[in-house]
Amino acid sequence: MAQTAPPLIFSPARRLAVRRRMLRAQLRSDAPRYLLDDMVEDVIERIAFLRHEPRRVLAIGDFGELGLALASPECEVTGLDPASGFDQELPYPVSGFDTVVSLGTLDTANDLPGALIHLRQAAVPDGLLMASFLAAGSLENLRAAMLAADGDRPAPRMHPMVDVRAAGQLLQRAGWRDPVADVRSLQVRFSSLETLVADLCAQGLTNALARPGPALTRLQLSIVKEQFGSGTIESFEILTLTGRR
Repeated sequence: MAQTAPPLIFSPARRLAVRRRMLRAQLRSDAPRYLLDDMVEDVIERIAFLRHEPRRVLAIGDFGELGLALASPECEVTGLDPASGFDQELPYPVSGFDTVVSLGTLDTANDLPGALIHLRQAAVPDGLLMASFLAAGSLENLRAAMLAADGDRPAPRMHPMVDVRAAGQLLQRAGWRDPVADVRSLQVRFSSLETLVADLCAQGLTNALARPGPALTRLQLSIVKEQFGSGTIESFEILTLTGRR
């Protein structure tokens, strides 16, 4: 029986453009990096807690800080990034890693089960997976403001996100042993909607939908700004998947 292709929720071209724009923004010394910094810190803490001693690491995403933290004469770090054309939904060109880390890239995968399978195939037997990305429950204030602006005809403006329960099931489906999915919240206060949007752009979290909604009208934009308000605390729910091959 022929397999059904996964639905095209995210545009590969838009996803690539968002990623490249993020990497350019991150060249600035004042660029916001709090989400990636949190993910990197968490990975390092988990490795220490598990008493895992990485020798050959595959790091997918913005791997600079993680590479600096893990690199040593005893540990080799190989980095891949979607901005260079690497497709996480295809078999990887490299394998044999005892540690596989993915930071902030799987949230826009059209075929998340397939991407998790490719991660597993890149690992050696008993190799460790740690993958972090934004989960369901993130940006609730922005979502509510967008819905208020759209009224009775809501448009696709923000990404669908995976919840922690579904993520655990996907790990099992992809064949990972000892699968664990957990989520933590990062609370950030924003002075305005413009500040939030700038931070999302600089961290690669803007719209990559294959069929995005129409641009906001001036009236709709004013409603979003009013609904979002000033000094609003927004929540980023960071989902982390761990498992063994």
